[in-house]
Amino acid sequence: MEFRAKYIDVHTHHPRADVISPTTVGIHPWHATKEFSLPNFGSCDLIGEIGLDYARDVDRATQDDVFRAQLSEAERLKKGVVLHVVKAFEPVMNALAKYDLRGVVFHGFVGSAEQAKRCFARGYYLSFGHRSLLSPRTVEVIKATPEELLFCETDDMTTPTIEEVYAQVAHLRNTSTEELLRAIAQNYNRLIFKG
Repeated sequence: MEFRAKYIDVHTHHPRADVISPTTVGIHPWHATKEFSLPNFGSCDLIGEIGLDYARDVDRATQDDVFRAQLSEAERLKKGVVLHVVKAFEPVMNALAKYDLRGVVFHGFVGSAEQAKRCFARGYYLSFGHRSLLSPRTVEVIKATPEELLFCETDDMTTPTIEEVYAQVAHLRNTSTEELLRAIAQNYNRLIFKG
């Protein structure tokens, strides 16, 4: 019997009825302010996207305060997080080390092989999308990512589609789209349902 599964888009701004996407709630680092109040995280699947973005003109200490408050809630609620990380890998890794989190997804990963290995050592997921596929160093990371720590995404893009992202990632990894669908479905169940 042929395996048939829905595609999973772990981080998208354009949800589709025929694709599984987790619901997320969070304060993005671009919107971090000194006077912040945390949103209601009760009904979301994952807290995100949250993190640090040192390429933006947003006070770093404020970003850090907002980020850590959300990590604390993720730990308390036993929810995973979707991370936005730009030019702040070390501060993010240092912050994450202080929390016992259900799961961590580095969305739109475009980091180095060394950064990826550090994520793998902690059991963090890497999610790859259009921008990841454009980076030669990240293409090598896509090939080396353990299948149990892998996700695909579209983020804010409408092209390529999630189907095209899966096809490109499967090709790079010398596997079939069906096998990639299986692996990511298992990862999603583990992240969301502890399956």
